[in-house]
Amino acid sequence: MSLLIGGAGVALAALQPNGPVEIAASLGVWIAAVRLAPVPAAAVAGAITIGLATAVGLTAHPAVQSAITATLLCLLLAVTGQFIRRGRESQDHAELLLAQLQDAREGEAEAAALAERSRIAGELHDVLAHSLSGLAIQLQGARKLAVREAVSQGLRAAIERSAELARSGLADARQAVGALRGERLPTVDQLTSLVDDFRRDTGADATLRVDGESRSLPAEASLALFRGAQEALTNIARYVPGAVTAVTVTYRADRTVVTIEDRVSVPQTTTLAGAGGGHGLAAVRERAARAGGTARAGPTAHGWLVELEVPA
Repeated sequence: MSLLIGGAGVALAALQPNGPVEIAASLGVWIAAVRLAPVPAAAVAGAITIGLATAVGLTAHPAVQSAITATLLCLLLAVTGQFIRRGRESQDHAELLLAQLQDAREGEAEAAALAERSRIAGELHDVLAHSLSGLAIQLQGARKLAVREAVSQGLRAAIERSAELARSGLADARQAVGALRGERLPTVDQLTSLVDDFRRDTGADATLRVDGESRSLPAEASLALFRGAQEALTNIARYVPGAVTAVTVTYRADRTVVTIEDRVSVPQTTTLAGAGGGHGLAAVRERAARAGGTARAGPTAHGWLVELEVPA
């Protein structure tokens, strides 16, 4: 564009020698200095300046003075354009440095947060995990002692339940420590392996079905669905072992729903309602609520149903 404008200005100076004929051609020099790199800008500006000086020298009077005036005007505009171009480059470079500085600060803050989480994770591991490990060992010894001394079935069941809670708490504590250290938390995508493990460990008939097109979910929502299904399967294994279990994941337009349904020969109306004192299902509801969803549980005509729902 600068060469086109400059050429038109030179032609105008040759055809119309009277008046401010230098302005159009010198404008081409200024545009070249502002928009082009130094070497191409110098070449274009030089060609326009020489052409303009030649045209003015051949047509205007006095010839030498007019050619010098046109040349000086082109040089002045070329220098001005270069200053403007360098100013823009300096501004762009400064903005790039500011962006890099911001990225560096964010990276430093993230590294500091990760280091702090790692420190907290280490403290939790030393205090909580070690305590739960010791508790699990003591409960194992208490269970063996109860078997040897033939204590009541109720006491043995209470010890077994306490041992299960200790093992579950230890597993949860390790996962919490891993989360603090930046490790990946369970997601709804891992329900396949969860159901496979449930089927292998219990020998029960358990299936998983996925309806709709799967999609990625926010970390908290995906974790809420996984933990809810995990709690439901744990309760089934504990209170209605052998029940036929169906886990269904439904991806709808506005929400994702996970249902866990068990079927038994005799309908269970109260057993699972008091599972674990109700704390397990309460924790599931609280986790779902934090993710903006809901969790419901109740008896059906053939067993028990847990339904978890989070927004899409």
